[in-house]
Amino acid sequence: MKKLYGAGYEEKLSRVMKRLGVTQYNYDWTRQSCFIEFTYRGQTYRFEHSLEKAKAAGQPIGLVSDCFAQLVMSLEDIARMTERGIYELSSWIEGMRALPAPKEIEPCFAALGFDETPQSAEEIKKRFQRLAKVMHPDAGGTEAEFCALRSNYERAVQLIGDRAHEPN
Repeated sequence: MKKLYGAGYEEKLSRVMKRLGVTQYNYDWTRQSCFIEFTYRGQTYRFEHSLEKAKAAGQPIGLVSDCFAQLVMSLEDIARMTERGIYELSSWIEGMRALPAPKEIEPCFAALGFDETPQSAEEIKKRFQRLAKVMHPDAGGTEAEFCALRSNYERAVQLIGDRAHEPN
């Protein structure tokens, strides 16, 4: 299948989130679907797209990376309307709440985008590496954001290590 959209949509997502004033977000994709989650005014929202949804809508999409690009472009459209004063972001996303109230987890895990306590240090490391690609000052993030990310990563790894040594 031919790729419809070029590369660089992860970086574009970072810029769109900054335009919207969103500082905490997460994204991922599989072979069939993708999502973007973000926290806005204390509430978590989730945008999802899939090859199945694209097909049902008559879209000639065969690659999930194109689904992801469409999600980013949709958020960019919302950013434009917000910047033009047409609607506030909260008006658009009010009906898109997808996740239940957050579970009580350590703040360092929440800051890394987890909604449940991770099971391993490896899981935390992978999440840190993905976020570092966006939050590092060389990638457009700020030094303060990256320092906070690293601090939360170190605390999360410490907590997982402490739990591994607790008696059953």
